[in-house]
Amino acid sequence: MDFELRRAREKLEKEQRERKERARLKLQKEKKVKEEAQKQKEAIEAVQRSRRIDAAQAQLKAARQMQENLLAGGGIVFYRLLEAFFYEGGGDKIKLPPSCFAELSEQGTFDKRQGPLYFQLSLVHEESTSSIQTTDKVKQGRTTHSGVLEFTADEGSVGLPPHVWNNLFSEGTPKPPLVEIRYVWLPKGTYAKLQPENVGFSDLPNHKAILETCLRQHATLSQGDILTVNYGELAYELRVLELKPSSSVSVLETDIEVDIVDPDTSSQKTDGHVLMPLVFGMPQIGTIEEGKFVYYKFSIDNVIWEQLSPGNSCVEVKLESETDGGDTDIFISRHPVIFPTRHRHEWSSHDIGSKTLILSSNDKNMGAGTYSIGVYGFKGITNYKISVMVQDNFNQNVGQQASSSMSSMELDTEQCRNCKHYIPGRTIALHEAYCSRHNVVCQHAGCGVVLRIEESKNHIHCGRCGQAFQQAELEKHMKVFHEPLHCPCGIILEKEQMVEHQASVCPLRLITCRFCGDMVQAGRSAMDVRDRFRGLSEHESICGSRTAPCDSCGRSVMLKDMDIHQIAVHQSG
Repeated sequence: MDFELRRAREKLEKEQRERKERARLKLQKEKKVKEEAQKQKEAIEAVQRSRRIDAAQAQLKAARQMQENLLAGGGIVFYRLLEAFFYEGGGDKIKLPPSCFAELSEQGTFDKRQGPLYFQLSLVHEESTSSIQTTDKVKQGRTTHSGVLEFTADEGSVGLPPHVWNNLFSEGTPKPPLVEIRYVWLPKGTYAKLQPENVGFSDLPNHKAILETCLRQHATLSQGDILTVNYGELAYELRVLELKPSSSVSVLETDIEVDIVDPDTSSQKTDGHVLMPLVFGMPQIGTIEEGKFVYYKFSIDNVIWEQLSPGNSCVEVKLESETDGGDTDIFISRHPVIFPTRHRHEWSSHDIGSKTLILSSNDKNMGAGTYSIGVYGFKGITNYKISVMVQDNFNQNVGQQASSSMSSMELDTEQCRNCKHYIPGRTIALHEAYCSRHNVVCQHAGCGVVLRIEESKNHIHCGRCGQAFQQAELEKHMKVFHEPLHCPCGIILEKEQMVEHQASVCPLRLITCRFCGDMVQAGRSAMDVRDRFRGLSEHESICGSRTAPCDSCGRSVMLKDMDIHQIAVHQSG
């Protein structure tokens, strides 16, 4: 009996211990669940608090951005993300879609702003980030400014000219790139500091006037931009280092003080378009490779020109070169043609070996000014020495030679039947016997040169132009004078026709505009028939369409009609 009671008591105690253990484990589990729930609640509250803070900051940033846009746009807010496309054009004016015009009109942009529109353009990169949801994050890159040309682009796109495209994008930019466009107000510029990227820009005649002509196509300038200035076939890049009164300015209807500093010598680009000074009487030595140019310049001031103008002196340009496997050509031009080429020059020599060019005051192209010399490597690598000097008594020596030949004509002479020279009568028989055995006369029409028999084997005439020269010179003559040359305007001609074409007909030739006074490309024929009758080039027709007040009556008259206005209105009255 006691045994059964003991067993029942032990069983009861065991069940009580198990119930207590289960209760304890249950309490621990419930406590753990509550702690995890509390942690989740705190985490959710932290996320919500962070979102509220982010939303407040975003709202504050948007308000600040709106305020900045209002200030930048003078109370007008305009923002677009558009895909950029390239179009050929000058200056910095972009093409926008018609919807931009409508949006700007709704804000009264054209009513409030009596003047041009300016825009800030920024390169946009798209980066994808992975989180709970995939979002696109916009990152701004390079920034520049522009005006607007027209509102004719396709919706969702913007047309950029070369200046804006090159300043905004790099080679690794994806295509089509995304551009952020904002309407801004820009102050009128008062000062600009520019630095050429390479040497040679300061050698241009009146280079500041050339820069002014380039800036007429622009509406804005931004610090850090690269400005490309074209002069004929050449292009010079200038970096904008500093602007006042702000880092981005308007260049329309304002006078800007421009400083052009020297190029950075540590990063100079080496190309062939550099003029090295050449002093009278001081030769220079150099080496030229095949197909390349080395350029020099010399100046004829008023003192030297007074010495040359009576005709008693001349300028001698001498090029001494080695003929061991190499050969050179020499070309000379007078500014504004600062870099003479094979088909754009005023004087040239293609002789094999050393060569000399004589420039006298009898030449209509001569005068006081700056001249450029181009040494061209025709074949191989050639060492040369070039010099410029003033030679006295040039015409006097020529006159002496002429007088001596005239005196020989006045003697008792007879003409040799072989060489046609006049020989004294007492020796004519002996001369003709010797001359007929050793000399021959070239039978080519118009030649008649007397040659030694051994020399006549090498004496030939070009089958295309009839010019006479030695056999060894045929290859160079054919390549120089009869090889087709390609003009940048697209026409193909031989050398002599090309020289004449580029001097008087080529639309890319440089002329002095009679209205603005700048050296500009002539362009093709004027569109207006009346302007063609006046002899105006394409540039002069456009430039002359600008108006200016008449000095007599104050009426606004086109520059190209000013002379007619003066005659028809004032002189007739």
